[in-house]
Amino acid sequence: MSVEACSRRHIELLAPVAENNGDSRLPTPVAGGPVREVWTLAWPAIAHMLLVTLVFMADRALVGRYAPSALASMQISTTLTWTVYSLLAAFAIGTLALVARLNGAGDRQLAATAARSSLGLALVLGLLVIAPLMLGCGWLLPLVFPAVAPTVLSQAIAYLDIVLPVLPLAFMAAVAVACFQAVGDTRTPLIGAALANLVNLVVSTLLVFGLLGFPELGVRGAAFGSVAAFVVEAAFLAVALSGNSSPIPLRLGEQHGPAASLDSHLRMLRRLIRVSLPALGEKLIYHSGYLAFVAIIGLLGANAMAANQALISIEAISFQTAEGFGIAASTLVAQKLGAGQERGASRACTSAARLAMAVLGTLGVAFVLLPELLMAGFATDPEIIDLGVETLYVAAAAQPVMAFAVVSSMALRGAGATRTALWLTLFCSVGVRLAATWLFAIELEMGLVGVWLGSTVDWLVHAALLTVVLDRGQWRKATV
Repeated sequence: MSVEACSRRHIELLAPVAENNGDSRLPTPVAGGPVREVWTLAWPAIAHMLLVTLVFMADRALVGRYAPSALASMQISTTLTWTVYSLLAAFAIGTLALVARLNGAGDRQLAATAARSSLGLALVLGLLVIAPLMLGCGWLLPLVFPAVAPTVLSQAIAYLDIVLPVLPLAFMAAVAVACFQAVGDTRTPLIGAALANLVNLVVSTLLVFGLLGFPELGVRGAAFGSVAAFVVEAAFLAVALSGNSSPIPLRLGEQHGPAASLDSHLRMLRRLIRVSLPALGEKLIYHSGYLAFVAIIGLLGANAMAANQALISIEAISFQTAEGFGIAASTLVAQKLGAGQERGASRACTSAARLAMAVLGTLGVAFVLLPELLMAGFATDPEIIDLGVETLYVAAAAQPVMAFAVVSSMALRGAGATRTALWLTLFCSVGVRLAATWLFAIELEMGLVGVWLGSTVDWLVHAALLTVVLDRGQWRKATV
């Protein structure tokens, strides 16, 4: 299916039409009710999230077969890369909430203005953030990971030196994806991610092992594969978003002349920043805590780091599935609130969370039944595999709770209640997770199993608090 056909299909599916008392803001209901509505948006979003993660998973699998120290280095380099990417992409959360709310209200021109403003902000912030990281990476990593072997650190730095310069492009791609998702087109981003994965697999395979006459670059080869993937996806999305068949034509944001357009952009930027700043704060808090979390794992030795990297790759399937349902929830919540449908927003959130819990519960069963097979896909060392197998049982128990927490948190962000999500993250993902992880992994000497017990406690507390927040209903009143 072409990009144009994908876009037309989702415009027809979610375009505002008159219903009930003639209010043209109300989205067309999808036959089959909230569950069908969620699934229609969720499955392409899930596939897209899995493909985004597959870029890193494929690199880990290739590097894991190249050298154990190389795989251990990716515990550091890919964690930092994903942290920076996620921090920058916090503004994509504001983009989705704002564009979807305007689209739900039937104002495509303002939605296009919001999209243009978001893309411009993405480029500026990307350049401002990446430049100092490129300069300071070499001395920062030894300070954060003092117990890590020099060979592991040197490979992590080599990876980052190649990947960091192109992250602004990845940031702009994340904002473009949010624009498509906000108007109900979750298939176009899926096509872009599929192309990126194909490019990454070919380039990384050739350069990691030096096949077909190409140089053998190890970790640096995986980095070049990731760079190629980022460039291809960004170029594809730029063409699709700016074309005449785009579901949110960017030219609509310029209809009233340069002066009016500038004024509109400035107002939109203020709205975008108001919603996005708490999301950025949430990401900063979460990833600062996560770096401390990874530092605790670093105290457990290279085998624990390598095993954890494999476990993260395995659980990424579950986590990105939950995020796919979360994208559907946040899109539908924002659109329905824009159309004045508060009860519809609640139903969309509930349906998405239940579906995610069912799917992740099933994946948890696979963790229990096939642990050796799953670990063997990312490691060959028997000690690393054994360490991962015993930890997978803990991960299995956490899957349904994680599903509920991820989807509900993303629904809050879609509603614009980003401050509530910020405070929950501060308490749970930093306070609860780090304390529980240190207790189980270090004080009780449970090692990597203790690390994953700590994260499970975090999900349990997070889910309990989210239940209270959702039941109170104040999140539906958030201003975007």
